Amino acid sequence: MKRRLFLGAVALAALPGLAYAHGPTRQKVTLTTEVAAEPADVWAAIGNFQDMGWHPAVHATAGNGGNEIDATRQLVLGEEGGPTIDEILYKYDATKMSYSYRITDVKVEVLPVTNYSSHLTVTPRDGGGSKIEWKGAFYRGYPNNDPPAELNDEAAIAAVSGVYQAGLDALVEKFGAPGS
Repeated sequence: MKRRLFLGAVALAALPGLAYAHGPTRQKVTLTTEVAAEPADVWAAIGNFQDMGWHPAVHATAGNGGNEIDATRQLVLGEEGGPTIDEILYKYDATKMSYSYRITDVKVEVLPVTNYSSHLTVTPRDGGGSKIEWKGAFYRGYPNNDPPAELNDEAAIAAVSGVYQAGLDALVEKFGAPGS
């Protein structure tokens, strides 16, 4: 009986520490925008996985496999010789104007995330035009407890949000806002 009480007390004493024992939690970001152009026109600009030239941070895109599942692309950021992000396509539906991809290789100094996946979708907007949704899920760039500020959850969310917002803003600039 004393042994059971002792083991129970040890287990209870360990419980508070368990809350801090796990690593990071999966973060999610979803941003949307609306544009005046019809969905088919927007999809024509962003629906080719091999061409991300519509995003202002992307200097060049090179890849293999077109829009087929397991197609790959490498994004060169900023300028020739700039940092790169390698990605793979795992879902593509031209009819639904949607595709999903994962990052397979990126330095956390470039984008402070790990295990990143993303989905880009264009849908009709009530009253004409299009709604563009870009969402992603990821872990912060530092997988252990007590991450440095540049690799914590907040840094990861801010970086992904910044990437999405810059791309969506460029699409509004290209296609115009509804009613403008």
